Amino acid sequence: MDVDVAKQIGAVKREVVDREYEGKPARVVIAGRVYATDIDDAWDALTNAERIPRWFLPIEGALEPGGHYQLKGNAGGTILECEPPRRLALSWEFGGGKSWVFVTLTAEGPDSTRLELEHVAHTDQEFVKFWDQFGPGAVGVGWDLTLLGFGLHVEIGRSADHEESEAWAMSDNGKAYATAASERWCEASIALGTDPEQAREAAGRTTAFYTGTGPGAAG
Repeated sequence: MDVDVAKQIGAVKREVVDREYEGKPARVVIAGRVYATDIDDAWDALTNAERIPRWFLPIEGALEPGGHYQLKGNAGGTILECEPPRRLALSWEFGGGKSWVFVTLTAEGPDSTRLELEHVAHTDQEFVKFWDQFGPGAVGVGWDLTLLGFGLHVEIGRSADHEESEAWAMSDNGKAYATAASERWCEASIALGTDPEQAREAAGRTTAFYTGTGPGAAG
C-alpha cells in the first residue's frame, strides 16, 4: 500500500477545544474530512459489524443503543446514541480510563459525505499528565489512521489486511504519514494555547511512538 501523504493529511481538518461535558471540564480532539460516497453508504460502513473490520478492527457485542461493544485488542464501551444515518455516540473505555466518542455524518451532495469525529476526555489529573507528555496527537494520530482506512474502504473498496496495515505503518510511507499527522496535531495544540516548545516536545514523543523510534503510551 502506498499513500499520497500530502493529499491524505491535507484532507483532514483538526481542532482541539475545551468544553464542559457531564458537568466537568473536558478537552475535545476533533477530526473531520469529506468522503466521496453517499451518506447511507458511509453510515453502513460506520455501523455494520461486517464492514467495520474492513477499515478498522474486528468488533463484537450488541451494536445498538445501550449495547456493549468490544474492539479486538482495543477499546470497548457502551453505545449511547445511534441516529441513522447521522449520529453515533459511544463511551470509549481503554486501559482503565473512560472517554467518549461522537461521530456525525453530513451529506454534502449525492455522493459526498462529511464525517466529523469528536473524542472527549475529562481533564482530570491523569489526563493532564498524559496530555503534557504526548499532547493531542496521542489519540489524534490514531484517529488520522482510522479516517485514512475508512476512506480507502468507502472510496476504493479496499478491505483492511491487518498484517499488511501493520507492515505499512512501519514502512517509510507509513512513518511519513504518522509524522505529518503528529505535526498537524501539534499545530492544533498550539492554536489551543499550548506553549509552542512544550507542544513540539510532546509531538516528538508521539511521533516516536507511532514510528517505532521510542516509548509511548497512545491508545
